[in-house]
Amino acid sequence: MTIDQEHVARTIELAEEAVEDGNTPFGALLVVDGEVRREAKNTTLTDDDVSAHPELKLARWAGRELSAEELADCTMYASTEPCPMCTAAIHYAGIGRVVFGVAGETLHELTGGAIPIPAAEVIRRADGEATVEGPIATEAAMAVHEAFFGA
Repeated sequence: MTIDQEHVARTIELAEEAVEDGNTPFGALLVVDGEVRREAKNTTLTDDDVSAHPELKLARWAGRELSAEELADCTMYASTEPCPMCTAAIHYAGIGRVVFGVAGETLHELTGGAIPIPAAEVIRRADGEATVEGPIATEAAMAVHEAFFGA
């Protein structure tokens, strides 16, 4: 298993924890200099906050706490491809790389609720420099969504 796969596997665990906490299945983490600096779970339901996505929480934290150099060199890992709102925050924060488990389009096929605009497209249209990689764990990430939303 590669380091990217290990980190995405952890985000899938965080997504499972989010469900246990009464939320929808999304998790993310931020790696700086090879070290996991922060993890986040979706809390949109328990916080009654539509913006409480883990990727947005991490982008906000990173923008406040990391230097420009750290931001450019860090990687955000997400269980599911970040939505356009979160991707815009990733771009504005200056996070350099994103790796995700399952594509938003695949989730959209299951739920009909995701906005199926690829993160790479949002970054490209923003003239951003972040690299976006994925999906790298479709089956494992979708299993959590299928259990929550129904297959």
